[in-house]
Amino acid sequence: MKVRFLVSLSLLVAALGVAFSGGKPAEGSGVNFSENVAPIIFNNCTSCHRPGEAAPFTLMNYADAKKRGKLLATVVESRQMPPWKADKGDYEFKHERRLTAAQIETIKQWVAAGMPEGNPAKLPPMPKFQDGWQLGKPDLIVKMSEAFTIPADGPDIYQNFALPLNLTEDKWVRAIEFRPGARTVVHHSLFFSDPTGDARKLDAADPQPGFSGGMAFTGQRFAARFGLGGQNNDAASNPGASPGGNLGGSLGGWAVGAQARVMPDGLAYFLPKGSDLVLASHFHPSGKVEKEISTVGIYFADKAPTKSFTGIQLPPLFGVFEGLDIPAGAKEYTLEDSFVLPIDVKAFGAGAHAHYIAKTMHLMATLPNGEKKKVLWINDWDFAWQDQYQFKDFVALPKGTRLDVKITYDNTADNPRNPSSPPRRVKWGEGSLDEMGSMSLLVTAANEAEMPVLQTAIRNHVRSAFGKRRAARR
Repeated sequence: MKVRFLVSLSLLVAALGVAFSGGKPAEGSGVNFSENVAPIIFNNCTSCHRPGEAAPFTLMNYADAKKRGKLLATVVESRQMPPWKADKGDYEFKHERRLTAAQIETIKQWVAAGMPEGNPAKLPPMPKFQDGWQLGKPDLIVKMSEAFTIPADGPDIYQNFALPLNLTEDKWVRAIEFRPGARTVVHHSLFFSDPTGDARKLDAADPQPGFSGGMAFTGQRFAARFGLGGQNNDAASNPGASPGGNLGGSLGGWAVGAQARVMPDGLAYFLPKGSDLVLASHFHPSGKVEKEISTVGIYFADKAPTKSFTGIQLPPLFGVFEGLDIPAGAKEYTLEDSFVLPIDVKAFGAGAHAHYIAKTMHLMATLPNGEKKKVLWINDWDFAWQDQYQFKDFVALPKGTRLDVKITYDNTADNPRNPSSPPRRVKWGEGSLDEMGSMSLLVTAANEAEMPVLQTAIRNHVRSAFGKRRAARR
């Protein structure tokens, strides 16, 4: 059986991450833009709704807000905006973009009152935003040397691009910021370091920019990493490697709606000297011809990390072994998986990935004493906003904690995000109109010496899922 894989998307990500402020109506003066609404807009919307960013219109002054006032009231009341899909759980996240009930009510009152401007002299100063790069000037900027053409229509395209870094020494990476040139067609891009030169050779041999067969290129290494065939390529000695495989090393990735995040202090990805950066990109034709030149900013750590980290993905490899087969009209098709922690861990991030018809994504932790904790709870999954959630503080989960993932899919005409009308049968696949699903938890070992125990348990879990699927096919 030929198995095709995807690596965990490091956990994917939306765009308005600044602190909340403002929103309280001025005493006795009624609600107006300058004093009440502007603080909410400037601190929660403008970071994305400004020139050069992904949002389709600007929100930088009274005229901008008044023009879109009724729309603003609608999307904040439905919590469609700001785009923050995680519901309240038992652990707080950094960079939350959730408006308070008072802030939502302020915007609604302002629109109902006719959207008065108020005294412009009382307008708060505009926050200072980074121009171009969200995280400031990168330590290294690389980009594709030539454009890759995406046709107007046809099937999804997977293409890899090898970008020389010309590093003369080993480096540790604390963040990568990805800037697609043609946002409408770039579904996601996964990042790898390749110290072997293999990717550059494949790139040179392909007449187009980059080289095709993305899943074959990465899948062989994942299969080896998990002992599913081929030579085992254990990444346990690489403190920055994730369990998704070690093509030199996974460096995370970007998905639609993503915002770059810096790794917590003491953690970083390993980037060997002489490595090329490989972008494994997925394109979805938009109806017109597009040309993509991706640009990447890399931020280096000042020193080697003090601890290693890994990811626990449930079900493994986006559910490729689960026999995902969703009938047309299925209202609540369910995908589930569980994993028991063999050691004490400290979690620092969580994420989820699926396509259009996924509806809910739940990651629950049941502690050894029976207490249940909501780790990441998404009740309205949106393919367009795949965020990467970092906990405000490290979350301690003791040995024996059971992680349970439950994902539901709505393949009915009632699902407004269903891309097929009428609904059609949907199976596991890499294309945008296919489905997949998993949730991930990023962790460090409470005792660094025990990390190999966790890595072994993760590999065994993947092998078990693979074995069950292979047995079911016989």
